[in-house]
Amino acid sequence: MPHYRIAKAAELLGVSDDTVRRWVDDGTLSVTTDASGRKVVDGAALAEHARRSAAAAAADPSGVGRSARNRLVGLVTRVIADGVMAQVEMQCGPHRIVSLMSREAAEELGLEPGSQAVAVVKATTVIVETPPR
Repeated sequence: MPHYRIAKAAELLGVSDDTVRRWVDDGTLSVTTDASGRKVVDGAALAEHARRSAAAAAADPSGVGRSARNRLVGLVTRVIADGVMAQVEMQCGPHRIVSLMSREAAEELGLEPGSQAVAVVKATTVIVETPPR
């Protein structure tokens, strides 16, 4: 079972080291020590914490049912509109998302650098990779 040091756990969740330490201090997340005496978070506990946090934040006030499960809230960082199409770039935590859409759609949504948006991904294929062991 994998264990992560505080800094790596923070990186994986897209939060600061201090946030993870606060979660440890308030009992939201438990830690143990590794062979070197450093604090580590159990990977399964970290995954459960991430799942609970995402479920709490995913409440959609519109009440509209959706089949797409991959929703990334982010900040629009760039909009390039040319003719009929627009390229919209978003920063969703540490992830850069790029979407191509009609210029009309981008304008109707009011997408401009600095605005908040949600990238919804519905894909039949998602590739999962792991780092070398």
